[in-house]
Amino acid sequence: MITVAAVVFRDGEGRMLTVRKNGTASFMLPGGKLEPGESAAQAAVREVAEELGVRLRVEDLTLLGEFEAAAANEPGHLVRSTVFTWTGEVTPDAAAEIAELRWATLAEITEGADFAPLTREYVVPALQPA
Repeated sequence: MITVAAVVFRDGEGRMLTVRKNGTASFMLPGGKLEPGESAAQAAVREVAEELGVRLRVEDLTLLGEFEAAAANEPGHLVRSTVFTWTGEVTPDAAAEIAELRWATLAEITEGADFAPLTREYVVPALQPA
């Protein structure tokens, strides 16, 4: 089990920011693994700063949920992600291990094989109105 934290960013058109890490094919949410002693929210804030150059505060994150799915880039592993949402405009820059940024509609993510299973199968449905 790989434990990570991630953040959902949406733009004015409702598209969601996804990232593709160096040497991988799947787009996923910005975020990453927790360091020892770190809460999921602290990890999300740190990872977003490292990967996108976007500074957030823990108190501004809203918990969307905790989800488990097949790991996109590590065959045979599961990933458990605590996913937060953040409201507001962001201007991200690909940094650290990020090879590419992509703003995608929820429909594009749901239908796209190049998006991580956790994002496609759990996060997008959680964002849909009931």
